[in-house]
Amino acid sequence: MLRLSAMTFWPLPALLTWAAAWTAYALCSKFLPWWLAFLLAGSLGCLASLRGSTWWRRLMIAGGFPLSFVALSASMLPGWAWLLPLALLLLVYPLNAWRDAPLFPTPLDALDGLAEKIALPPGSAVLDAGCGLGDGLKALRRALPQARLHGLEWSWPLRWLCALRCPWARVRRADIWLADWSGYQLVYLFQRPESMGRAAVKAATEMQPGSWLVSLDFPLPGVEPSFELPGAGRHRAWVYAMPLGGPEEALQEPGPGRPRDGRF
Repeated sequence: MLRLSAMTFWPLPALLTWAAAWTAYALCSKFLPWWLAFLLAGSLGCLASLRGSTWWRRLMIAGGFPLSFVALSASMLPGWAWLLPLALLLLVYPLNAWRDAPLFPTPLDALDGLAEKIALPPGSAVLDAGCGLGDGLKALRRALPQARLHGLEWSWPLRWLCALRCPWARVRRADIWLADWSGYQLVYLFQRPESMGRAAVKAATEMQPGSWLVSLDFPLPGVEPSFELPGAGRHRAWVYAMPLGGPEEALQEPGPGRPRDGRF
């Protein structure tokens, strides 16, 4: 079985698996019937998918090769054409952002009721760290209409589109982990579980007493929230007042992109 190191971060395991499957197919098809080469290459992807940490990652790892094979066969395009979507992915989702969450929009009403729970002075600076296309900024504007909204996004196409969608917010291209959070009264995150330990470290070391960290769906590991905010559908926001408290091990930053369960 293809065993990828736990140090690789998503979506690199999927991309490596797809490349390995296509390489296996190209080699096997030279001396085997195409259908048998296809089955062998697809089996390689299925075996590698067992190392995925969530069901949707396992599905993407296993399904990438057969789906691209069918698409290319139906369109009669050359085998290397599957790299074109990858080039588009790299444009929208740069390499150094792969440790962060993919593009999942924040529901518009996910933060409703936040203003009733926390008292922010009018004009407070509020940051959406990793604003994507701006859905989080729109939810923040709905929940905190008196706030001055800021967005940070590393992908320049997403940053440009977000600025178009949210002209009332200041949207900049920046790495959310290198940017300074100390000047914001509230920081909003919709990241992935593997990023939350890193977020706890950054909030504890940079954010000022009396400020707030809000995380949609994923809590900070080992840190008790000030309160929880039931959101839309399955969503739930975890709200933390600064200074951040919790077990010391929860505030130790993990290695870059390393999942805590050893999977990718």
